[in-house]
Amino acid sequence: MPPLATAVNDWFRSTARDLPWRRPEFTAWGTLVSEFMLQQTPVNRVIPHLEAWLERWPTPADLAAVPPGEAVRAWATLGYPRRALWLHQAAQQITERHGGIVPADVADLIALSGIGDYTSRAVAVFAYGERHPVVDTNTRRVIARAVHGRADAAPPAKRDLADMEALLPTDDAEARVFNAGMMELGALVCVARTPRCDACPIADLCAWRAAGYPEYDGPRTPVQKKFAGSDRQVRGLIMRELRAAHGAVTDAEIATLWTDEVQLARALTGLLADGLAVSTASGYVLP
Repeated sequence: MPPLATAVNDWFRSTARDLPWRRPEFTAWGTLVSEFMLQQTPVNRVIPHLEAWLERWPTPADLAAVPPGEAVRAWATLGYPRRALWLHQAAQQITERHGGIVPADVADLIALSGIGDYTSRAVAVFAYGERHPVVDTNTRRVIARAVHGRADAAPPAKRDLADMEALLPTDDAEARVFNAGMMELGALVCVARTPRCDACPIADLCAWRAAGYPEYDGPRTPVQKKFAGSDRQVRGLIMRELRAAHGAVTDAEIATLWTDEVQLARALTGLLADGLAVSTASGYVLP
């Protein structure tokens, strides 16, 4: 293997965190659920929700058999609840198209609801041992620094997969370890603001370090707006009310959740359009 892959794999094998989805007995369905939950949500928040979810719905067919509102309710405070609807839809598709077995083929995976380039390859690699490049934000940052000598990665693009493919070991098992190791390295050592170069297993191979840590001057990914006071916060308040209710939530009850009537109406309209809330004769309920 190339020196960079050897160093990353040796480091990962000796220091990898013990996470549920890395254990040998973990199922492909569990891997898929974990990847949905890990999108924009920290690991420590995901683990308890993941364990409860898989205890309740250990197979795609188990989830597909319940109304989508149950998935939304169980999603609780993970944020971006549309992921729960997409996961429920994916469970139905897996049950109907693939006999209840999560497919291993990237093309089949990417055809499921809510799954893109990253999740399809992550499931194929980590659940089935297939050889594909898996690229997340952490991986992109490590490649930008170690290979291209830049302080940060440019906004996501198709070339990211080609960059990772060029580094990927040819052996399937080593490629799987390398994919996980690069993500771990970016999450724990080569972090965005204060990289721990003294603890980095590829410090001697890093082009950014060799160049004297130049500042990044390229295009940047747009910064997400603050949560406080945003439509996301108002949507979250409405969703919390819907999840907690035993019946329909009335307009009068929703009106108490936020003082800005225009913003409140916009948030509710968005939830209805996204299928996260349903209007009934007596008020609003989960789908």
